[in-house]
Amino acid sequence: MRVGIIGAGRLGTALARHFTRAGHEVMLANSRGPETLTSLVGELGDRATAGTPQEAADFGDVVVLAVQWSQKESAAGLVSSWEGRVVLDPVNPLRDTPAGIEAVDTGGRHSSEIVASLLPGARLVKGFNTYLYTVLAEDPAVRGGRRVVLLAGDDPDAKRKVAELADSAGFQPLDAGPLAQGGALFETGGPLSKLAGELVAL
Repeated sequence: MRVGIIGAGRLGTALARHFTRAGHEVMLANSRGPETLTSLVGELGDRATAGTPQEAADFGDVVVLAVQWSQKESAAGLVSSWEGRVVLDPVNPLRDTPAGIEAVDTGGRHSSEIVASLLPGARLVKGFNTYLYTVLAEDPAVRGGRRVVLLAGDDPDAKRKVAELADSAGFQPLDAGPLAQGGALFETGGPLSKLAGELVAL
């Protein structure tokens, strides 16, 4: 599979490592230009390249929006059209403060609803958001099983593609239902948000 990853921070890098190890081709992009990713691409190996956000979106069978909550609007605006694209949304409504990481007030809206509104026409799948980046970067094989990745989305084919991607990288995908109901279960503050990060399929 070809995966475009917009965002080359800790989250994007962790996912890029998993996906390239699983044999997928990855194109990474950030807001500062492909030339700033030369070292990372070299570290990831022959299956990784760098491009602009538009190029990464055009490249990917799945496009990952791996940015911080505060960057979602600007990142979404770097792609001319999201129509028909399969987009993986691992973004949580969190921000760094001097006192530590805090949840952002979303005004009662689910985070995926907000992200989806920025990507008109995209086939959005929520997933890979329940783990700290330090945990996500680890081998998903733990305690004799595989770390579970909960997925939510309204497009069955889009969920299937993301599930195949997760499975190939060593995770156990689990369909949590439609975006509005399923995503609300395991997004930050949801009833399964903390438990989901501990789930292991044996």
